[in-house]
Amino acid sequence: MEEHNDGVGKSHYEEYDLIIIGAGPSGLFCAVNSAKIGRKILLIEKKDSPGRKLLISGSGQCNITHEGDIAAFLDHYGDGGRFLRPALLGFTNCDLISFFKGKGLAFCTENGGKIFPKTMRSRDVLDVLMKECESRGVHLRCGQEVRSVSRSESGFTVHCGDRCYRSPLLVIATGGRSYPATGSTGDGYRFARELGYSITEIGPALTPVIIRDYPFSGLAGISFPELKVSIYRQKKIREGRGDILFTHLGLSGPGILDLSRFIRAGDTLKISFVPAERRQDLEEWLLCRMRADGSRRLRSMLAELPFGAPLPARLIDGILEISNIPREQRFANLSRDMRNSLVDNLTALPLVVSELGGFDVAMVTRGGVDLKEVSLKTMESRLVKGLYLVGEVLDIDGDTGGYNLQAAFSTAMLAARSIKDNY
Repeated sequence: MEEHNDGVGKSHYEEYDLIIIGAGPSGLFCAVNSAKIGRKILLIEKKDSPGRKLLISGSGQCNITHEGDIAAFLDHYGDGGRFLRPALLGFTNCDLISFFKGKGLAFCTENGGKIFPKTMRSRDVLDVLMKECESRGVHLRCGQEVRSVSRSESGFTVHCGDRCYRSPLLVIATGGRSYPATGSTGDGYRFARELGYSITEIGPALTPVIIRDYPFSGLAGISFPELKVSIYRQKKIREGRGDILFTHLGLSGPGILDLSRFIRAGDTLKISFVPAERRQDLEEWLLCRMRADGSRRLRSMLAELPFGAPLPARLIDGILEISNIPREQRFANLSRDMRNSLVDNLTALPLVVSELGGFDVAMVTRGGVDLKEVSLKTMESRLVKGLYLVGEVLDIDGDTGGYNLQAAFSTAMLAARSIKDNY
């Protein structure tokens, strides 16, 4: 594998059989699996080294995929699951693990089904991909920022300042816009537009939310397991369930991150500390405690709430304040309006979203190249023959837990197989 950081020189063209823009997980994997004897492949990376985003994935530990039946993965990509079906079934989580195991990398499964390299080092995953590129003769050019892409009857021309590259085949594997410091600055969307593609609305996903007039900053760092969260925008548009982490400014954790692709500024999130279906049980419990322990303070009794996870004192204080109930309120003096407000907020606490965490903290990007313009069976363009799009540049984003890396590898493999079989 050749690796260059080219200086300024006389403009000229270099000819290749296949050009891949973006040396992230999907670009590297597509290069590895597209290689065959006599094929000259160029992999272009704008940063001075490849795999920057891969190295920080899973906090540097690389949650590469998830355990379980691959068919169950389809529900973890929002509306993109149907499009991904051929890619995921054609190259499964088991296939991915087998590939890396065959190169000497062992894996382990953590709580919740997340799969990591046994070394817990993203670098080891990248090293395997780099060695495979080298052994298969892939030409890697780092520090080459693609300025534009054009198409002619003979194929594609990739313009990189003082250098231009030509090929009959092109793969766009540039990623989205999340973590722009790693090189994911949305270039691929511009290249796709230049070639006639439609781009759906871009936004941060797998990102925390900031809450307007947030009342729980004192709870930062506390996590609640398996809470239901509903999104309201005039009416309920979506709901989910998962662990929720309280932060200094709002909410995070898998239960929020996985829903964030659907959340917009101004939405109301309703959090159920007590399941809504237990509302009547909650009301009866409160009435019973009022009769039996009327002299007790409400806040101390709520710490013994028998429904859902135990509530810390600071959360109880916040909910009492939101419910307009004095902190030292005793059960005996709890009015009907107070009781109804308390039940409402325990079963569906409303919090208004001020904004979502930006691309610098979002793990992935929602939106991208319109899936209607890409073949789900090959990842080849429906508009331009010889053009492929893989990974996060597509309008696909998955839940936390390894689903996004699996999609990157599976779409890359599908494109590579099509390139090998048809060109």
